[in-house]
Amino acid sequence: MARCQIDYAGRLSAHLPMAPRVLMLKADGSVLVHSDGGSYKPLNWMSPPCTVQEGTTEDGQLEWVVTARAPKGQTPDTLRILVEEIHHDSQHELGIDPGLQKDGVEKHLQELLAEHPGTITPGLTLVRREFPTAIGPVDLMCRDDGGLSVAVEIKRRGEIDGVEQLTRYLELLNRDSLLTTKGPVRGIFAAQLIKPQARTLAEDRGIQCVLVDYDALRGLDNAEDRLF
Repeated sequence: MARCQIDYAGRLSAHLPMAPRVLMLKADGSVLVHSDGGSYKPLNWMSPPCTVQEGTTEDGQLEWVVTARAPKGQTPDTLRILVEEIHHDSQHELGIDPGLQKDGVEKHLQELLAEHPGTITPGLTLVRREFPTAIGPVDLMCRDDGGLSVAVEIKRRGEIDGVEQLTRYLELLNRDSLLTTKGPVRGIFAAQLIKPQARTLAEDRGIQCVLVDYDALRGLDNAEDRLF
């Protein structure tokens, strides 16, 4: 929290006069300037990769200069933050984000697949739902018919973020000797819809992609209920 002035120079010029604002410098290198208005949208920002240099003006005022990386021969965009007064300064390490919490459909999809793991791929059996890791739970930990451990990440809509999430889980799981007695833990990315970019990334990393039919699973579940 600081009283500051912001000047942006790049494809266009923008000026924010001196006023109290929230300045966010994130670990990924991005810099965001917020005010109380405008909801979630920042007043100005710089996307990574960029560098932040702290210095002082000729008048002795604190100044941060944020410079974006630019192609060779081009002038980089800059964001100059002139700080008149710092009201509050704090630093926090957030770590790896576990991702969004499951919505109703996604949670039910996970429950149905846990009850019928063979619909993901033949021969698959459930070991545990919400298998714990240091960075969050794996949706389903299973075993295939060859005895290999299989981590299944379930999404309603499969996008690149979900593939990255499963990749991080696999990196941790493959350090566990109890899970790798028969070989490396393999990954399955299961979703009702998988975007082409996510499929390409998953397959490049050796992760199997599986499309699941939510309505068919619900029908299978209802049919079993009627039998009993």
